[in-house]
Amino acid sequence: MDGSHRFRNRLTELDALRGIGALCVLVFHYSTRFHELFPQAAHVPFSFPGGNYRVLLFFAISGFAIFFTLERIGNVADFAVRRAARLYPAYLAAMLMTLAIEYLARMSQLLIGPGAILANVTMLQGFAFLPEVDGAYWTLTVEIAFYLCMAAIWRWAGLKRIERVLLGWLAVRWLYWLWPAMPERVVMLLVLRYLPFFMIGMLAYRIWAGQRSWRRQAPYAGAALLSVATIDSWDITLAAVIMLVMFAALIRGRLRFLSVRPLLWMGGISYSFYLIHQHVGFVVMLKMAQAGYSPWASFVAAFLVALTLGTAINRLVERPAGEAILGWWRERRSSPVGEPLSGRT
Repeated sequence: MDGSHRFRNRLTELDALRGIGALCVLVFHYSTRFHELFPQAAHVPFSFPGGNYRVLLFFAISGFAIFFTLERIGNVADFAVRRAARLYPAYLAAMLMTLAIEYLARMSQLLIGPGAILANVTMLQGFAFLPEVDGAYWTLTVEIAFYLCMAAIWRWAGLKRIERVLLGWLAVRWLYWLWPAMPERVVMLLVLRYLPFFMIGMLAYRIWAGQRSWRRQAPYAGAALLSVATIDSWDITLAAVIMLVMFAALIRGRLRFLSVRPLLWMGGISYSFYLIHQHVGFVVMLKMAQAGYSPWASFVAAFLVALTLGTAINRLVERPAGEAILGWWRERRSSPVGEPLSGRT
């Protein structure tokens, strides 16, 4: 492997896959989840099941993309600040906006208590087993746990031999299968339910970056698939196989046809869009149903509202706030000890 891929700073196909995943999750929530929560309301005459498959795709993409951060940091604090800058501003904006819309619409079925809301401000509510402001936020608990694990691996084991660490990690997952009573917080912190999907992305990145060959990665990919096949259902196993094939195609450049402007744009706003789409969309669909509009009109309106708010959060909060936090951090790290930062004492 000549490592030439390393000069390609960004895989646009990843953004396209994010965009596709976000759209699929929205369709699942609006066509299936909405009817489950509000069976009395008119709904579109189809169901798009398996929303969890799209979430598993997000986890695999995170496993691939985490190296873009890990290979550029100097210490764990760098990693923590970069992840916080990426996740928190948009999350806080979307959470507050969702709460405001739910309260204004008097959607008591979607509201949670004050204590749980305060916990949601920290983004750590999942670890305390408290409800989320929006049900879609459960994946953030998984992502944060994954980041904690990867920071620990980077700090204590390094990335050069990460495949061996991943094999040991899978062994803990099999232990969980044999010991179902393993403490839930341990299962959550070690992302044992979703580890193989993160692993698929990580193995693929190492090949794409020219650090490993397919032949060397094959035993570890096989172990990941075997872990899914022995612990999870057949459909999840099929999803894992499809994702491994998908990342193989990505590495070989066979997914470049996805890099079209609408999907790339959707991928660029996918995080903010994902954060705001579910409960806000439910409010729009329920209120329009009560007003007598057709389910299709409600579906389209909810999508357009989510798209508009997601774009606004991305442009007005996610990007500028993230850049400001990273700029502050770079300034802080470059300032000599004992000197004020930008005139501040």
